[in-house]
Amino acid sequence: MVSLEIDGVSCRYESIEVLDSLSFSAKEGEFIGVLGPNGSGKTTLLRTISRTLKPHRGVVLLDSRDIYQMAHRDVAKQVAVVPQDSVVAFDFTVLDVVLMGRNPHLNRFQFESSDDLLIAKESMELTETWHLADRPIAEVSGGERQRIVIARALAQKPKVLLLDEPTLHLDINSQIEVLDLLKRLCKESKLVIAVFHDFNLAARYCDKIILLHNKKIVSLGEPEKVLTKENISHAFRVEAFVKHHPITGSLYVVPLLRSMSRKMRKEDFRIHIICGGGSGTSLMTKLVREGWNVTAGVLNILDTDHEVAQTLGIPTATEAPFSPITKEAYEENLRLIQQSGAVIVAELLIGHGNLKNLKAVQAALEKSIPTIVINNIPIESRDFTNGEAERLFKQLLAKRAIIVKTEEEGIRVLELLRNQRFS
Repeated sequence: MVSLEIDGVSCRYESIEVLDSLSFSAKEGEFIGVLGPNGSGKTTLLRTISRTLKPHRGVVLLDSRDIYQMAHRDVAKQVAVVPQDSVVAFDFTVLDVVLMGRNPHLNRFQFESSDDLLIAKESMELTETWHLADRPIAEVSGGERQRIVIARALAQKPKVLLLDEPTLHLDINSQIEVLDLLKRLCKESKLVIAVFHDFNLAARYCDKIILLHNKKIVSLGEPEKVLTKENISHAFRVEAFVKHHPITGSLYVVPLLRSMSRKMRKEDFRIHIICGGGSGTSLMTKLVREGWNVTAGVLNILDTDHEVAQTLGIPTATEAPFSPITKEAYEENLRLIQQSGAVIVAELLIGHGNLKNLKAVQAALEKSIPTIVINNIPIESRDFTNGEAERLFKQLLAKRAIIVKTEEEGIRVLELLRNQRFS
């Protein structure tokens, strides 16, 4: 069983220290993700483990042996690297490139055998690149090139696989296929260590996560331990909403906004959104990311807008799935409206079930709460109440609702309203 131990490793580029006293251990069967902001030392850590950058302090042990006391060829037989960007200078075929992974197992001037070719073919079939075997490497796409480089690494038959952003250039389907493959390789006795920028992919696939910040490990362990709001805020200077995904069961992280002062976060000016059926999804996301204090309602549970509100941590007035708005939900909506500094109405479809949302908007105007109505799509085409919604909408205009065409225009009006409030 392969084991890896990093003991007190510090690294420098000339006089600049980039890693400071890192220590952790890993073993066969583990999928370990490395996360951290740019410049935190993620790639440097992989370079150190792969015997590319010797630490100025500390030791890297592979099966209890110092890798810097081992021959380069012996390390290459056990450790394979998939770099962030791989450049092939000559116009080799794809098969030639993958066969390069067999070099550590060949003597000098020795040609590849039929066994080497079989191993290369197996690696390419695993990464779904065998059909590209005769294609010049210069003629494949970025995503195909990434799969080819992974195939080359697998052809080394390593015990340890190091990957720097393995899903770079890949579409979402290919990302899942590659990470599923890596997860399967772990179960088949490999140790995989990969740098990620995507919290959610790391949470879904990794057994452990190493979080780097300011040259040090700030957290190490299972995703639930590492990917907390506090750790993400500390390392990345962003606030995040963290919960378990209802389908995959893995952690789901939504970065919300850059950490900033209370004044800049606009917390004292709450915005209430009237939406539903997906009409408020982008508006809620934009407002939360810009630091606004947001509420919403009335939203039916399981509605798209309700799911997004839950993900973003937005308080809502809710109703049962596919049910008309009840008196209790309507009154909760009014309570949230009365606590807000302004109301903004998305371009939602109006039926008899949610007509009370327009009545709540009327109540806001009667309380002199500034109300913005997005109306690029005419109300006539969104009215499924035989004209009652259109009639209420015209009453909103009479009560001096502010009509805008786009969400961006609505947000600019919110900025003006807030500035007037606090000027």
